Amino acid sequence: MTNPIYAIGDIHGQLAELHRAIALIEADGGQDAKIVFLGDYTDRGPDSRSVIEFLMEGQAQGRNWTLLKGNHDDMFWKFMQIPPQHEPFLPAELHWLHPRLGGDTTLGSYGVDADGKRRMTHIHAEALEAVPQSHVDFLNNLQMSYETENLFFAHAGIIPGVALNEQSEFDLMWVRQEFHNHQDLHPKIIVHGHTPVSQATHYGNRVNLDSGAGYGKPLTAAVFENDAVYRLTSTGRDALIPLHLAK
Repeated sequence: MTNPIYAIGDIHGQLAELHRAIALIEADGGQDAKIVFLGDYTDRGPDSRSVIEFLMEGQAQGRNWTLLKGNHDDMFWKFMQIPPQHEPFLPAELHWLHPRLGGDTTLGSYGVDADGKRRMTHIHAEALEAVPQSHVDFLNNLQMSYETENLFFAHAGIIPGVALNEQSEFDLMWVRQEFHNHQDLHPKIIVHGHTPVSQATHYGNRVNLDSGAGYGKPLTAAVFENDAVYRLTSTGRDALIPLHLAK
């Protein structure tokens, strides 16, 4: 028998969904349950500030939580630097405040108007006043990965063929196609989010828990126990069967 470990997919400012996911976990494993949060706490949803405050409060209480860094959390942190930093990996037409990425709603949760017609200098100056330094520090201090004997948790995934302890911070937050297209086994099962799917999915070598909360869909909470994975629901555990076995 192994101790269960729980994980929560990308939250994206959805506080009510976060409370629901925590309640599902506590109903299954109690208040001391080990939870790994897969990052992307901010952007798109309306309550980024409250999500961060909730997670910080849990840390302060000594909850058994591990908080990983997502690419959206990193973009928020970059914007809060002096001068604000831009993520160079983004397409030239995009920036963190663009509605497609959702930084505008994140600043809105702090009372900052990030309308696209306003000057960036004015938005940035107001953000420096409105966003507590403790929130900026929280974003900066998030972990990049977490692992157990059989599981490796990271926001986006890994580069196949690169040792787990040699993965770059960039790839842990941003990788997609190279990781998704790899069908062979990794050294451990990779548990990730970053790329929304219609529902949590077990691919055999990886488990994607980003079920699209950033777009108003239900947030996923899952439990890993004895080499099995279950999605938590209001009626209990729902087994995630690897796709190659489910056919």
